[in-house]
Amino acid sequence: MKLSHFNFNLPQELLAEYPSENRDESRLMVLNRKDQTIEHKQFKDLIDYFEPSDVMVLNNTKVFPARLYGNKEKTGARIEVFLLRELNSETRLWDVLVDPARKIRIGNKLYFGDDESLVAEVIDNTTSRGRTLRFLYDGSYDEFRQKLTDLGETPLPKYIKREAEPEDEERYQTIYAKNEGAVAAPTAGLHFSKHLMKRLEIKGIDFAEITLHVGLGTFHPVEVEDLSKHKMDSEEAYVTAKATETINRGIENKQRICAVGTTVMRALESSVSSDNTLNEFRGWTNKFIFPPYDFSIANSMVTNFHTPKSTLLMMVSAFAGHDFIKEAYEEAVKEKYKFYSYGDAMLII
Repeated sequence: MKLSHFNFNLPQELLAEYPSENRDESRLMVLNRKDQTIEHKQFKDLIDYFEPSDVMVLNNTKVFPARLYGNKEKTGARIEVFLLRELNSETRLWDVLVDPARKIRIGNKLYFGDDESLVAEVIDNTTSRGRTLRFLYDGSYDEFRQKLTDLGETPLPKYIKREAEPEDEERYQTIYAKNEGAVAAPTAGLHFSKHLMKRLEIKGIDFAEITLHVGLGTFHPVEVEDLSKHKMDSEEAYVTAKATETINRGIENKQRICAVGTTVMRALESSVSSDNTLNEFRGWTNKFIFPPYDFSIANSMVTNFHTPKSTLLMMVSAFAGHDFIKEAYEEAVKEKYKFYSYGDAMLII
């Protein structure tokens, strides 16, 4: 399939600027692949589609406050620094994006905080906007990481034009987030409330947690018409023995295995054994899933509504069927569902 197959008209006003008032009261579109039917529900109705011993696979990555603002030495120009990943904890080297990038060259220093107690020196150019920074801070490593947390902002996606607000610190994080390392939320999981999780648990649903630290590469535009030529950025993933045991038991018993989000689906499909069960996994994955593709582990998924030509839309099309997703998205635009990170959800069964 070609990139142009995944284009559609998305009105700007359907991009969600804020989350729904209550997590589990966002809208839910339910797609039944067998019957080719579409239902309109609320997210809390999700429970009606699962039976005892079905398995929900969650991504327990935790978003860290990755967006900082510093001032350039001498000129005082305000520079946005987006932390991507720590390269070396001892020397405090970080891979970052800077904006505006044209002003930031090797040797420049940036000062952070009112007291300017945190300083970073640019030591390498990696891409047009990418830089390697060495942070200079008088204090222990734990104090340094706390300083980054204190100065950082919730890294809302760029399409959200407003400033991050205090509420975002909680709402741009799943309620089961544990392992810090993501620079973007696994957004399908944002709809789960404590109350809904409790109801699912009481019903007998099994939960398996994996970790995939979402990077900005997930959102990079595809710039080639031939999808086989697109390269995904690598993301760090962990599938534990405990998770594999729960999921493989579900597969063996022919239960519903639900991947909560595209990040979960990518992690699962990166660790499939020769007999189509799940292996433990610890490493990096750059798996790019687009139609046609045979999925091995999950037979249902929860996902948000994605933007045109995105790799996320391509994966969902591979899972539900391209024509069915096209029909569902036309319906979503007509019914004014909210799209993207803070938007509404879809259940594909």
